[in-house]
Formats: sequence, structure tokens, C-alpha cells
Amino acid sequence: LPEPGSDGRTFVEVISEKYSPENFPYRRGPGMGVVVVSTGGPQGSPMKDRLNLPSVLVLNSCGISRSGDQAEIAAFCAHVMELDLSHNKLQDWHEISKIVSNIPNLEFLNLSSNPLAGMTLEPRWAEAFSSVRRLVLNNTQVSWDTVLLLTREIPELEELFLCHNEYSSVSPSSVACPTLRLLHITDNCLKDWAEVRKFGSMFPCLDTLVMANNNLSSIQDSKDILQRLFPKLRSINLHNSGLNQWEDIEKLNFFPKLEEVRLQGIPLLQAYTNAERRSLMIAQLPSISLLNGSAVTDSEREDAERFFIRYYLDYPEEELPYRYHSLVNKYGKLEPLAEIDLRPRCRAQVEVHCEEKVEQLSIRLDQTVAELKKQLTTVVQLSTNSMRLYYIDKGSAFGPEEMKYNTRALHSYSIQDGDEILVVPKTK
Repeated sequence: LPEPGSDGRTFVEVISEKYSPENFPYRRGPGMGVVVVSTGGPQGSPMKDRLNLPSVLVLNSCGISRSGDQAEIAAFCAHVMELDLSHNKLQDWHEISKIVSNIPNLEFLNLSSNPLAGMTLEPRWAEAFSSVRRLVLNNTQVSWDTVLLLTREIPELEELFLCHNEYSSVSPSSVACPTLRLLHITDNCLKDWAEVRKFGSMFPCLDTLVMANNNLSSIQDSKDILQRLFPKLRSINLHNSGLNQWEDIEKLNFFPKLEEVRLQGIPLLQAYTNAERRSLMIAQLPSISLLNGSAVTDSEREDAERFFIRYYLDYPEEELPYRYHSLVNKYGKLEPLAEIDLRPRCRAQVEVHCEEKVEQLSIRLDQTVAELKKQLTTVVQLSTNSMRLYYIDKGSAFGPEEMKYNTRALHSYSIQDGDEILVVPKTK
């Protein structure tokens, strides 16, 4: 049987081709480039004499399935700090470790969309990843046991990306990873808070938790437990989760350092308008300074808190949210706002006077003077060219105002019900 991955290309083949002086004649791309001169590799080595290798290598979608000669990797990649191997054919952790163990300064590694489902990472290979600080394993179906092994073996891991891996449960780790600041675990199947709770004990210094597109149903822990489990959590993203009770939103106040929340597309908010959603959310979360990516200003917070009190004015006592009473203590019981209709008026009922004749007429205010003249031809038996119009404002001390500009819109005259339009025949 052929070895797994033997149909693909080696890492060494790909970098020797991509970064040879013919294909990559100067240092470009992010990071300072280094011209490395090979120390005469073995006979038949695919390496050229020299390569223009930047410190950030982007090798996505290159068909890589194996490492190639490790001595060549060590000779050429000593200065490399970032490596993107996403969308390749890597399915053997041993091959990945042979690449990574020869890049001693590697801080960022992206293995997204490589077929790693069911592949075992031996603990002796895991040591190869020890310098990595940011690790991306999206859409790899990497097993949770492998994730735990990596978090134990990487002493300064700061950011971990595990999106689209179909996790519905996670097992806790016996060893915490105190360096992790960011966990990006969107688009999985983590519905139960009992799973999320485990991240608190595994990553005690977690600053940012991005859990969008998991159908998380509720936040079940008490204030004491949340404070203990997530003492440093500053930002949480729960977009498109299944939260459907205001009690879950109130629980967010129990994370002692939380100041940024993203919470769109949840069932709880479907019944509200966008403005109501934002105001009610801001009022429920007094410590939040950033909601759905937008800063919350002091004046917006005050408006939201006042809106919140008025919103709940007519609710029975037993349905009032916990927050309502503390806001009433702050602002007092506010009166409902007066209903003022600010929509532009569409029509007005006017008196049309033409010589001896007086007619009541309903006119559209979104039309022009020319269109009004056309409407009046049926009332006063004059052609549009032979009439002059005057507007008489009943509530004003000023006399008639001639409506002499055919293209002017009627609403610009501020016509009210009961005002008069005077039609005068033009003299020859």
C-alpha cells in the first residue's frame, strides 16, 4: 500500500519552487526576507543554491502532504516566524511535526482545512510545536484529545482557533493552560453550558471567547461560579446562539471583567425592533462599553436606561426584570413619553376660492404647483396657463402668497387643514 499522503507534494518541493530566485526574485510579502544559501544538500536534492524566503510563509492550497528532507527545512527556515499551511493534504501529524520541529522560531501556525480527522498525535511529536503562540485548526475535525495534548505541550500558547470542527462536547483537561487569551470556537455544536464551563477551568486567564454559531441554549451557572471560572474574560461573542431568556443576558453581568459583548441573531431578540434590542441590551448590561462592535457612549446609556424604565412601566410586578428596580432608584419612575407623530403630512383639506365660487378640496401635499393647477382645472373651468394661484395661511397675519413656481412642492408651503387657495384668472 502507498503511504498516506504519498500522492501529494513535499513541503521542501513547494518552498524550493515558490521561493526560488526565478519565481520570487526579491523579498516581498510581510516580514523581512532572508536570502539563505544552501550548504550543498544531498545529491538530487530539489533545493536550488539559494532561496528568497520571507519570515512569513504562505503555502495554502499547494497540495502538500509530507515534509521532505528535514535538513533542508532546518537550513532554509531558521528565521521563519509564521507559516500558513491551510487547505493542503496533510493528514499525518508525524509529517507536520517534521516540518515544524525544524522551524525553531515559529510563532504562528495555520493548519486549517487539512484532513486530520481520526489522526493520532503522539506525545513525542507534540513537543515540536512548543514555540507556537497562535495555532489555527479550523475545519480539520481534529480530535479533542489532540487539542488537549497540544495545549499541554505548548507552554506559551496564546490564541487557539477551533472553528467548524463539529464538537458537541469537550472533555476537561487535567492540566490548565494559563497562557491562553483567545479561544475562537465558532460554528460547532456546543449547545450545553456544561461544555462551555470547562473552558473556564482549562483556560483560567481567558480574555476573549468567540462562540458564534453554536446553538448554546442558556447560561446556567450562578454568580459565584461564573466569577470564579472566568475571572479575566473581557469579551464574549454569542452571535446566533439559542439564548431566549433575559435571565441569560443578566448573567453576563456576573463575569467580573466583561466589557465587550456580541449578541445578534438570538431567539430572545426576534420580537424587538433594532433600536429596542440595542436599548434594552445596554440597559441590562451596565458595565459593557462595546455592544455588537459599536461603542456605548454615556449619553446613549442614559437614553437606553430611561427607555428601559418606560418600556416596562405597565408590566405586572412579578414580570419586571431585576434591573428595572435599580434603574428606578437611579432615575425615579418616569412618565410615558407624549406620542408625537413626526411623519410628514400627506394631504390637507383646503378651501378653493375662484371669483364667487368656494369649493372644499382634499389635496396631496407631495405634488407640485403645476400638478395642483391640473387638479384645479376640473374645479374652476380655467386652463392651467390662464390661472394664478395664491396661498392664504389662515393662522398667519400675512396676506396671500403667490404660488408662482410650477416645480415647487406643496408641502414646502406648510399647508394645513382649513387654509385657502385663491384662484385668479390671468388678465389678457
